[in-house]
Amino acid sequence: MLTVRQLRVRPYELELEGPAETASGVLRTAPLVLIELASEEGPVGRAYLRCYASVALEPLAQLVTGVGELIVGGDADPARVAAVLQRHFRLLGPQGLAGMAMAGIDMALWDARARAEGVPLVVLLGGEPRPIPAYASLRTMSPAGAAAEAEEALGRGFDALKLKVGRGSLDDDLEAIRAVRSAVGDGVRLMVDYNQSLGVEEAISRAQALDAEDLHWIEEPTRGDDFAGHARIAAAAATPVQLGESLWGPEDIEKAIAARASDHLMLSAMKVGGVSGWLRAAALAEAAGLPVSSHTFPEFSAHLLGVTPACHLLEYLDHAGPILEQPVRVADGRVLPSEGPGAGVDWTV
Repeated sequence: MLTVRQLRVRPYELELEGPAETASGVLRTAPLVLIELASEEGPVGRAYLRCYASVALEPLAQLVTGVGELIVGGDADPARVAAVLQRHFRLLGPQGLAGMAMAGIDMALWDARARAEGVPLVVLLGGEPRPIPAYASLRTMSPAGAAAEAEEALGRGFDALKLKVGRGSLDDDLEAIRAVRSAVGDGVRLMVDYNQSLGVEEAISRAQALDAEDLHWIEEPTRGDDFAGHARIAAAAATPVQLGESLWGPEDIEKAIAARASDHLMLSAMKVGGVSGWLRAAALAEAAGLPVSSHTFPEFSAHLLGVTPACHLLEYLDHAGPILEQPVRVADGRVLPSEGPGAGVDWTV
């Protein structure tokens, strides 16, 4: 049993090695909130949050600090802490920055527990370390740039790739898809991500046109919380629809499953409620027969997918790697979970 002694929180804006393009704009930095949860007994749990927008970095760091003050001096048990924080935020709701803050603290608590036991997180959760099938998430949207990046990923052993689309017309989407397909061949699984950029009718039209392109999935074609809209798109398209990274907690996952909004599920440790929320959401996905993939956070995701019965693919898009002592390792298109105690998020800054 551990006792929370202190929460150290630090905002850190990491300059990306190369810009990441999406239908919503270009990301040049990764605004990260670094969390260290110190226990009275010695072990320190670590986790980080990624808030996308620089303007939200300081507010999120301040919120995590304030939330941390609510649990100092108490047991570092994730279930106990979750009960405390859920009561505190019941009227506000467990979404947005509040949900992210609670998820980050939950991740740090689980990391501390695994370190206290001297085992990797996946072992603490009842699994064994194993390579997790992964896909490379391409940063470039232009046909030539995406094709070149795809060839590089192929050289690293990846046999699955994801391309961002939706910034222009359907013809622009098709040009980029076909450029990547031409570069990597038919044996590679190719997914596309619209980042919620289309209306439902437009999404149906494009999804039906993309059915001829042999895609592995179409991700978030419309607004992430539009379950009815996604259900219409999924029903109209032969290509599987992927949803989940923008959903808040197992409760949203349950609603999406009930609405038949998605053929797959993608879980983000930061939005689904940390490790605790992931485990609950993974059980829901298993019961519904839906394959589960991850959204970023490859360090934690490699451990969590290792205990996810419906494990499908890990998204390899390494934002925190440049400041980690041991960035996630990739071998033959698979991500290897860290072998030391915890989740493997010790930083160098």
